[in-house]
This record gives sequence, structure tokens and C-alpha cells, in this order.
Amino acid sequence: MDEQRVSGSVLVGVVDAEEQRLVVRHAAEEAVRRGTVLRILHAVEWPLPAGSAKSVGRTPTYVELAERVIAPFAEAMAQQFPQLEVVPDLVSGSPAPALIGRSSEASLIVVGHRGTGGFPRLPLGSVSLQVATHSACPVLVVRPGESAEPKENRVVVGVDVEDLPSGLMKFALDAADSRHAALEVVYADTRPELLAAGPSGPLLATGEAVSSSADEALEKVLAPYRSQHPDLDVRVRVERRRPAHSLVDASRHASLLVVGSHGRTGLKRLLLGSVSGEVLHTAACPVVVVPTAHQGSVEPGGSR
Repeated sequence: MDEQRVSGSVLVGVVDAEEQRLVVRHAAEEAVRRGTVLRILHAVEWPLPAGSAKSVGRTPTYVELAERVIAPFAEAMAQQFPQLEVVPDLVSGSPAPALIGRSSEASLIVVGHRGTGGFPRLPLGSVSLQVATHSACPVLVVRPGESAEPKENRVVVGVDVEDLPSGLMKFALDAADSRHAALEVVYADTRPELLAAGPSGPLLATGEAVSSSADEALEKVLAPYRSQHPDLDVRVRVERRRPAHSLVDASRHASLLVVGSHGRTGLKRLLLGSVSGEVLHTAACPVVVVPTAHQGSVEPGGSR
């Protein structure tokens, strides 16, 4: 495949299921926003299992099988987005390694959430979780049952005030800008906050004090981003509760939810385990997982 067409492309993994049209449409929209190529990948387990329906009589090649799956999606996207270049990506093997292997060259990978909306026979979205965990580029996970009806024009990003990677914010800001959407920055934590020591030991801050302190800390961190994007509607949401619950609540009626891939505490614990796993399975909108290697750690306006 032409390397120039691979680099920076949007890559979507598909199976032979009608529900995949929504997943592919999301990928096509992202490719159009980026002005890049859409690659549609289908992986065929090869050789075919003995006794399978497709192995009876003349056995088609994996290329023929993959082309049959990709062609309807490619034709539909070409009609809906005539300006978009669509490139088939035919793979012999398992989908997760194929997608992960291409992630260093893609700008975004798009996958379905689970079951008939993603890759079949792989419960709990194992392919999407594998790809989101190991991908070198951001991964957009689309729930197959998601309504195609218009949502609020709002992008949500989950952050930690103690460690806000510039790359995570850049992705969220770019996503909001390209959609002409508001950006809602969500910070939630359940860790107790201590004030000065009292007669019997450390004193816990009251809920009001915690909220005020967290608001001030978040606004301080966001100040450089606000100055760089003065026309962007940036909203702040600070809560003393489980991060996953706050993010899922914020995802309702949102266009997109953006989270980081992992960390140590609070929202930094997005290791595709307790927090991000819950978000991926229960969010009410598409979720983008931005990997650590992609996030960076420089200050806004700095060089990498």
C-alpha cells in the first residue's frame, strides 16, 4: 500500500454486519474533518476453519472474502462523501493485531463497541479494548446501537488537575474546533482533601471548600488553553464523585467523550480497567481514548 496514503489516515475496522454502517460513517466524518484518506480494514481468519460454509466447494481467497465485506461500505461512503478517498485494507489474520500494527501510521482508529457492532464472538468488546490499550494513536469507539439523531454540539474531556497532558487537551480542543462545538472539561475525584491539622489530627475539607479549591486549580491549568482558543466555549465541571460516573453523566447528549489511556490516581487511572472500561461500556456517546505516548507532557505552546 502507498505509504503516503497510509500515513495520517483514518482507519476503521469492519465486519460483515449492517450495524457497521454507523461505525464507518463516524470514521468517514473524521477523515473528512482531517482532510485525509479513509482506510477500511477487514481481517479474515485464514485458512478458513474446516467445515465452515465458505470452505465448502471452491474456497475463495482471503482477498476475495475481505473485498466482499469492504465493498458495500466503501460504495456507501463514496456516495455520501464524494470528496473522500476510500482505500480498502485487506488482512489475513486477527483484527486486533492488524489494527494495532497500523496505529503508528494512522491519525485515528475507529472500531465498534462489541458484538454485532464490532467484531463478532468477542465478548465485552475485546477487540476495541485491545486496540484502545495498545494503539499508538487515538482510538474512537462507537457503540453500534447509538442513535444517529443529532446530539448537543458538545465535546467532553476527562482530566486530572495534577497531570493534564498537552496532547490530550490538544485532541479535545481540535475535536471541539472541528465540530464548532463547546468543550466541557470534567474533573472528578473521590480522594479526601486535607486542610491544616486540628487538635485531633488532620481536618478534611468540606464539600464547598473542596469544590472551590478544585475549581481554582482546574482554571489555573486551563488558562493557557483558554488564551490560545479565545473563541471556543470552554465549560468546567468539577465533582466529588467517582470519575467514571461523572464522565458517563457528562456523555449524555454529547457528541464525543475524550479520555486518556492511563495514569496513577483519580482520572489518571484510565488504564482501560475500572474507569475507562466502565466509560467505554456505558458512555452514551462515542468515546476517544488518547494513548499516553500520544498525549505528551509539554506546556501549551511548547515544542515536543
